[in-house]
Amino acid sequence: MSVTHARGFEAGGLACGIKDSGAADLAVVTTADRAPAVAAGVFTRNLAVAAPVQVSRAHLRDGSATAVIVNSGNANAATGEAGVRDARRMCELTASGLGCAAGDVLVCSTGLIGIPLPFHALEAGIPKLTGALNGATAAAEAMLTTDTVRKEAVASVAGTTAVVGGMAKGAAMLAPSMATMLAVITTDAAVEPDALQQSLTRAVDVSFNQLCVDACTSTNDTVLVLANGAAAADEPLAGRDLDAFTDALTSVCLSLAEQMAADAEGATKLARIVVNGARTVDDARRAAHAVAASQLVQCSLNGADPYWGRVWSELGASGAGIDPQLVDIAYGGVVVCRDGVAALHDEDALAGVMAQRDVTITCELKLGDASATVLTTDLSPGYIDENRRTS
Repeated sequence: MSVTHARGFEAGGLACGIKDSGAADLAVVTTADRAPAVAAGVFTRNLAVAAPVQVSRAHLRDGSATAVIVNSGNANAATGEAGVRDARRMCELTASGLGCAAGDVLVCSTGLIGIPLPFHALEAGIPKLTGALNGATAAAEAMLTTDTVRKEAVASVAGTTAVVGGMAKGAAMLAPSMATMLAVITTDAAVEPDALQQSLTRAVDVSFNQLCVDACTSTNDTVLVLANGAAAADEPLAGRDLDAFTDALTSVCLSLAEQMAADAEGATKLARIVVNGARTVDDARRAAHAVAASQLVQCSLNGADPYWGRVWSELGASGAGIDPQLVDIAYGGVVVCRDGVAALHDEDALAGVMAQRDVTITCELKLGDASATVLTTDLSPGYIDENRRTS
């Protein structure tokens, strides 16, 4: 049920002809009653920003939205004023089909950069889709590009009847802030606009922003959440209930982020880079991101080679405060470096760790109490093959 797990939402997806393959490439999520819901968004920090991001930011200024229209196969980025007009027209067509205001429609695009949208496909596809919504599964399929599987997640809000559900896409250009990713999340909780934006920002900060596959930040990154209040008995969530909502929203974002990392282009390993004992959270994140983004570390992961020297070197070059003579490094609990030098360890146990698809590299800095975890993958020939040509 994913993005329609929360009460009062509908979704659908279809193939309208953007992708030459004929695969599904158009999705929509909307409130069932077509009334605006409280809405919030977090977008790419890339200054080379795509047209749909520009339009969605403008439409979110009032903190509400009725629907999200998503196309895959074309990013509508680096397309100038014509691209902005196309993004606005997507909103207009969606609004006309659903019976809502164009300013209450948010728009997302993902795919190739620098190529104008084949708008004839959207002119035909959007009315068809909005006139016959066929469910969350079809929507989650239609937003994929080089992904191999749908990304969906749900969570309950503890102590309430409210739930959170979401869908996402992302398989490359995965780096802070966020990734080449789109995520649409819905909830039937009642949340004030400012509180919803704060909750989403917090959730994104510890999930999508802690994901790094190739250290490339996209032009289209977007995470949107709509809250229709259908589960509300009285007032909007506050206090502990609001904290519980943020926890549920974070759980959905974390699950979607991990699914993206696991499905990254060409990946054969999913790695968690854990840094403990930093002086500050910023230092912990800086150190973890440096290790996660290292092509040398990623190549070692692909070769199942626990070459801890590359990890130690990246920690030192990260800009985080470290004392290299205090650092411990472990792969899956097997300590291979202690106090900055090689440590005796069980070779068979280490080989067993490196043979697994999921690997955790833990770095102990021993300077404070701050920690951070960043998700990454190995760097494989499959990734190179996917990206050595326009894709």
